[in-house]
Amino acid sequence: MSLRLLQEDVLFYQRFLKGQLFYTGELDGLWGRYTERATREFEQATVHLRDDIGAFDLRSEANIMTLTLTAQREARLFLKRVASLYGIKVKILSGTRTYAQQAQLYEQGRSTPGAIVTHARPGESHHNFGVAWDIGIFDSDGKYLTHDEPYNQVAATGLTDTLEWGGHWTTFVDRPHYGLRTNLTLAEIRTRFEEGATLTAIT
Repeated sequence: MSLRLLQEDVLFYQRFLKGQLFYTGELDGLWGRYTERATREFEQATVHLRDDIGAFDLRSEANIMTLTLTAQREARLFLKRVASLYGIKVKILSGTRTYAQQAQLYEQGRSTPGAIVTHARPGESHHNFGVAWDIGIFDSDGKYLTHDEPYNQVAATGLTDTLEWGGHWTTFVDRPHYGLRTNLTLAEIRTRFEEGATLTAIT
C-alpha cells in the first residue's frame, strides 16, 4: 500500500485528510487546490515524524505513510521497540485500505482465488480508517516467518497500553495485526470518518 493508492479514491482520501484537520474543503471527490494543499501539509507532518522518531525499511515507510499521524507515531515507536529482537526483522506490510481495496481483499477465497484472509467487509476493518497496520516477520536470511512463536515474541516486546493486538482476538486470531486502542466502537469510527469529522479519540 502507498499514499498514492489512497489518492486514487479522492473522496476516501479527502475524508482521511479532513478527519485530521488537513483538508478544509467540501467532501466532493474532486481533486482541487484544497486537496493539493492538504496533501502537502500531511506529507510534511509525516516527514517531521520520521525525522523525529526514525526511518525504517522502504516497504514499512510506504505503509506507515498511509496511517493517520497518531498511528504513524505509534507504528514507528513500535518498530523501534522490536528492532532489538535478536535474529528477526519486523516490517509493516500493510496500512490503510480504501473501501474498494477492502472489498477486493474480502472476496479473496470467496469469489476470487486464494485463502480467506479477512472477515471484514468494506467499512468493517480498522484498516479502512488509518489506525491499523499488519506486520511481517523475517529471519536473518530474509525468510518470511508464519509460525506463531515469533509473532508472540514481537507482541511481548512491542505492545503497549496504546495498542491492541489481533493475537488477543478470539473469533479470528490475527497475530500480524496491530492498531490504536480506542474508546470508540467501529460503527462510531466509521460514521465519523465518512462525515469527515475529527476522530478526536484516535487521531
